Amino acid sequence: MKASALFGLVPLLLTLTSCSSVYYGAMEKVGIPKRDILISRVAKARDAQEDAVEQFKSALEQFKSVANFDGGDLEKTYNKLNSEFERSESRADAVRERNDEVQSVAKALFREWEAELKQYSDASLRSSSSRQLADTRRRYDGLMSAMRRAEKSIGPVLNTFRDHVLFLKHNLNARAIGSLRGELRSVELDTQSLIRDMNASIAEADRFIKSMKS
Repeated sequence: MKASALFGLVPLLLTLTSCSSVYYGAMEKVGIPKRDILISRVAKARDAQEDAVEQFKSALEQFKSVANFDGGDLEKTYNKLNSEFERSESRADAVRERNDEVQSVAKALFREWEAELKQYSDASLRSSSSRQLADTRRRYDGLMSAMRRAEKSIGPVLNTFRDHVLFLKHNLNARAIGSLRGELRSVELDTQSLIRDMNASIAEADRFIKSMKS
C-alpha cells in the first residue's frame, strides 16, 4: 500500500483509539515511522498557516470595506464581515490543532530516539546518532518556536474582529462604523504583523521538511 493511501487511514485509526502510543505503533506496523508522520504533520501545519494567511487578508479587506462604508445595505455588509470573522476563527483553530499534532509526534519521536541510543553496542554509531538527534531537536525547537509565535499573533487580530463584529451586530449605524474607522490602522498593523509571523513560520516549516528529507 502506498504511503499516501496509508496516511488516508489516519482518521479511521484515530476513531479506534485516543492513545497516541497505540496510534503510532499501528502506523509503524504498516510501514510509517514517527519520522514520516512528523514530516507529514509539519507539512499540514504549514498548509494550515498558508490558509490562515489568505483568510486574514480577506478578513482585513472586509474590515476595511465596512470601515469605509458609504451607503448601501449595512446589514448585508455586516453579514459579510461576520462570515469572514467566523472563517478566520476556524482557520485559527486549525492552526492550533495542527501545531499540537506536530508537537505530539515530535515528543514521541525524540523519546523513542533517546531510548534507542542505549541499545547501541558500537560507540561510534551511538555518538553519530546522538549528534543527529541533537541537531534534529535543535531544528525542531526553532520550528516550534516560530509556529507558536505565529499562533500567538492570531489572538490580537481575532479579538479586535470579534469586538467589532459583536458591536455592529446590535448597532448597525454610523456610530458603529465610526468605531471601526478608529481601529482600522491598529487592525492593519496587527494583521500585517500576524502575516509576517505566519510567513516566517511557513518558511521555517519548509526548511525543516527539506532537512528531514535530506
